[in-house]
Amino acid sequence: MATTEFIAAIELGSSKITGVAGRKNSDGSMQVLAYAQEDSSTFIRKGVIFNLDKTAQSLTSIINRLEGELKNSIAKVYVGIGGQSLRTVRNVVSRDLEEEAIISEELVSAIGDENIAIPVVDMDILDVAPQEYKVGNNLQANPVGLVGSHIEGRFLNIVARASVRKNLEHCFQQAKIDIADQLIAPLVTANAVLTESERRSGCALIDFGADTTTISVYKNNILRFLTVLPLGGNSITRDITTLQMEEEEAERLKKAYGDALYEEDPEQEEATCKLDDDNRIIKVADLNNIIEARVEEIVANVWNQIQLSSYEDKLLAGIILTGGAANLKNLDETLRKRSKIEKIRMAKLPRNTVHAPSNILKKDGSQNTLFGLLFEGNQNCCLTETAPQAPAPSVSKPEPEVHTVDMFEDDQELKEQARIARLKKEEEEREAKLAAKEAEKLRKQKEKEEKERRKREAGPSWIQRKIDSLTKEIFSDDDMK
Repeated sequence: MATTEFIAAIELGSSKITGVAGRKNSDGSMQVLAYAQEDSSTFIRKGVIFNLDKTAQSLTSIINRLEGELKNSIAKVYVGIGGQSLRTVRNVVSRDLEEEAIISEELVSAIGDENIAIPVVDMDILDVAPQEYKVGNNLQANPVGLVGSHIEGRFLNIVARASVRKNLEHCFQQAKIDIADQLIAPLVTANAVLTESERRSGCALIDFGADTTTISVYKNNILRFLTVLPLGGNSITRDITTLQMEEEEAERLKKAYGDALYEEDPEQEEATCKLDDDNRIIKVADLNNIIEARVEEIVANVWNQIQLSSYEDKLLAGIILTGGAANLKNLDETLRKRSKIEKIRMAKLPRNTVHAPSNILKKDGSQNTLFGLLFEGNQNCCLTETAPQAPAPSVSKPEPEVHTVDMFEDDQELKEQARIARLKKEEEEREAKLAAKEAEKLRKQKEKEEKERRKREAGPSWIQRKIDSLTKEIFSDDDMK
């Protein structure tokens, strides 16, 4: 049976493009109805589209597969915007009033509009997170109704390169897919995994992806900082390939034997691992020396960005890890040693329950953004538009023609009779057309003959008689003599 009510979302990641369709339940959970995934490593890098044609082809394939499972057409989808260039920029807009006055909603809106109007070179402002408003010496989240002669609006603008949105929209247009809304991927992820208490108390959400690592800092339920590092799980995998192996093999070894804080037991035999490609033996210690070096670099950069946010000492709720690359063994311990923050937890699933088959639902944090997009959606993405149908001429329901066909579909004798009757009817129609044509021809012939007869009976016209008279006068016998 075709599904007519659902929400559809697509996540464009550096390792894969994933599409999902689901229906929200009354208890707030999500029922996954369709799921599709394709590799994107050849046309998306650092979360940014660089081959538009291949991306459009992959989007078309994802939509076709989702529609096949739904047995219905998708009208529009929710999509996330992310990538290396995504970050926040602080801005302050001030207004001096002529005299002390009550701060109105219109004034606050005008300050917000002025903030958006400020140009950012080669960047688009995707969204704005208002921080506080300063009226006099007081900071307020909502200044409307306060009295003052000076107001200062502090904003956090979320920006990205202008080409990010342009390329994304071009790909969806090329694939003939409408976008229900463009959502900022890190904000969606935060909504999916962070609790209200964590946002209020202060926390840092770190999303370890394939090609990028995203850091988001929250305090007092407000986004305070956001940046994307061009380092991720693939950075570790590519380092492992220096041991002379393919990336697929390096990824397998990383997942099977990787440890960010590997310590060899001197009492046990030296651990080794075997390569599938050429049966070579590699020491696990050598493998993890490479992994540890890259992990330390990534963690050092992450902590440096948290320090740049100026909130490193205000994270009462600690650090929350998510993303597929965050599953590396002892990654959290490495971060704990560097940051001195003890409170670190791993968010492997969204806060709201997702009902999906075990072969679809991965409990490793890699789908939090995808399901976050699904939970953010509030529009029915099913293509419900149908061509208008003429109303029935009577109350009685006409018998569908298809029933008659189905009833005698295997009766060859009836089929032959129907064929002969159809041919006979067609012959009669042809003969009737020929007869009508011949009758029309005879009618026109009779009209022509009748017109000529009347003309003869009426004799020559006045003009003709005048011409005849003049001719006789000119060529009379007397003149000829």
